[in-house]
Amino acid sequence: MKRRAGEREKRMKKKKLLEELGKDRLPYMTPVDADFHQLWKSRYSKLIFRKSDTVPEELHQMVQEAFLTLREHDCFFQDLVRIKGKDFVTPVSRILIGNPGYTYKYLNTRLFTVPWPTVGYDIKYCSPQIHDVCKALIRLNDYLHIEAVKALQNLVETKEINDTTVIDGEQNFATSLAEKESISKDESSCCVQADNYISLKNRTSYNMTLLNYMDPLQMLYLKQEPYFGMGDMAVSWHHDENLVERSTVAVYSYSCEGSAMAESDEEILKGRDPAVWHVGLKVAWDIETPGLAMPLHQGDCYLMLDDLNMTHQHCVLAGFSPRFSSTHRVADCSRGTLEYIFGQCELALQNLQTDLDSMALSLKSLETAVIKQVEEIHNEVEFEWLRQFWFQGKRYLKCTDWWLKPIAKLEEFWRKMEIMGRGKNTCTMVIHLSPRKQG
Repeated sequence: MKRRAGEREKRMKKKKLLEELGKDRLPYMTPVDADFHQLWKSRYSKLIFRKSDTVPEELHQMVQEAFLTLREHDCFFQDLVRIKGKDFVTPVSRILIGNPGYTYKYLNTRLFTVPWPTVGYDIKYCSPQIHDVCKALIRLNDYLHIEAVKALQNLVETKEINDTTVIDGEQNFATSLAEKESISKDESSCCVQADNYISLKNRTSYNMTLLNYMDPLQMLYLKQEPYFGMGDMAVSWHHDENLVERSTVAVYSYSCEGSAMAESDEEILKGRDPAVWHVGLKVAWDIETPGLAMPLHQGDCYLMLDDLNMTHQHCVLAGFSPRFSSTHRVADCSRGTLEYIFGQCELALQNLQTDLDSMALSLKSLETAVIKQVEEIHNEVEFEWLRQFWFQGKRYLKCTDWWLKPIAKLEEFWRKMEIMGRGKNTCTMVIHLSPRKQG
């Protein structure tokens, strides 16, 4: 209900904004505009940009080879999502890579991570090339984590974070955390307050990356940006969903630029160059502040710090060339991990008991609250996990079969809860059912 109310509110705000605009378009700026940097500094200061020449060349090579390998293995997939009660196939193709057993949900669609190499997990990849891909992306993940810590440190030093909970101790920790990546932790770091340590770590420790790919020339239609007249959009205006509050989003961009995709030769461009990919930003539901369109070239990175994802919206503006991106995020996985859903199943099955003589199954309690809780968990397992996996998650079998065992375990939990739901006072039969075999 909260999600539906939020969607209705967004539709009303968008309708009101478009009505106020009429046929007019809001102004926006690109780097060719004289006041661009002043606008960036004053209204978009939590957008941090890193040009490609600041990123290690070895990392560029690893990551860009990983993108191309995934494309060669057909590992980018268009998602079926639900927007305003209607189903759509996304124009951008995606794959999720991250911590083992983690998922990410957006627009009512749950994506399952292709797990990157992690200590303590036995992960078998379908080929050495896919292993190298995941290894490259966790290497990029570590690099962007360090960059995010440095950027937050700089933001604290310039007093641009308005959060009153930010204090000197967090600034000190930002420095110590960045140093921790290259040298052993010194005993002096113990003076850092524990809550500050947890706060900054939680906001920069990326647990997954959502990779995107699109070739605009292969698209029959791209939606036009409606507020500023910025041109073709690959991804519409949005806030990233289901993230840890005030966490940083980090993006690595790689467009396959070539001679045919060269930028316009005009000395002065009116608006953005349509041949070049851009990230667009605007203050959410604001018609006073000009928008920002930042060009993206091979290997450029950008960070959206602190509450920028909450107070602003961003979109991706298509160029002419194919483009990959790796969007690293601290996903809120409080309800999106195997650990969580297994815990829910074990909670539900506490109400199931087995007679040692007859092996018959029965319910311990018939209290309404207990039965309702079991039904809710049963539905969550089926509709939020099993159906989602067998509909779209199994595509990742091209990369690894890691998810098959935990999904089989979830199916077994589901069967037991199905018996509990049908058994009432006593359950004496074993029902061989699977949610992927039902309509």
